[in-house]
Amino acid sequence: MTNLILSKSEENYLKSIYNLSDSGSKLVTTNSISKILNIEPASVTDMIKKLSKKNLIYHQKYKGSKISKNGIKIALQIIRKHRLWEVFLYEKLNFKWDEIHEVAEELEHVSSDQLIDNLDKYLKYPKIDPHGDPIPNKLGEIDFVDKISISDLNIGQKGIVSRIINEDEEFFNLLNKLKIEIGTEIKLIDKIEYDSSIEIFINNRSVIISKVVAENIKITKV
Repeated sequence: MTNLILSKSEENYLKSIYNLSDSGSKLVTTNSISKILNIEPASVTDMIKKLSKKNLIYHQKYKGSKISKNGIKIALQIIRKHRLWEVFLYEKLNFKWDEIHEVAEELEHVSSDQLIDNLDKYLKYPKIDPHGDPIPNKLGEIDFVDKISISDLNIGQKGIVSRIINEDEEFFNLLNKLKIEIGTEIKLIDKIEYDSSIEIFINNRSVIISKVVAENIKITKV
């Protein structure tokens, strides 16, 4: 692991580039970084130059930026800290699952490796966070499990909710109203051709959800 000391802003950029790059496999445009961080493109360009000088990303003019191996290592540790803090907030401090993301955004910048290792041990080395996202271990290794969207099910098939993609507060409010959470069993009843909405059976009742909602809920088939 590199001994570079990064600012909170640099860490946020690195994590965002990693997430946008599909775990480091794709080039990321300046505009996409600007959009996800809600920062002006000119400021993004300045940060890209800083991160390039530290060999954390490689930038190709007019094409985009790609995160380096060192950049990936750092991004995975930031993600590890974020997701461990989410588990702690949710399981131990009784925060609601639509509240933990913003708090974890601040706590992920804690620099003490010993604190994070002890937190991991205290939580008994969780594999996923409360939203179903995998937690990297100390070495940056992740146990990926194949998950599909509700919309990928065929009529009559069932699945268990195992990951929530959208972490927007309004989306979580909708899930709370529908009583959908990690572990909820869902059966696909019908696909409505007119607007691509989907009828599902959950908690002993039938409800209709939009295509967008369905695609943001990942499940494991049963």
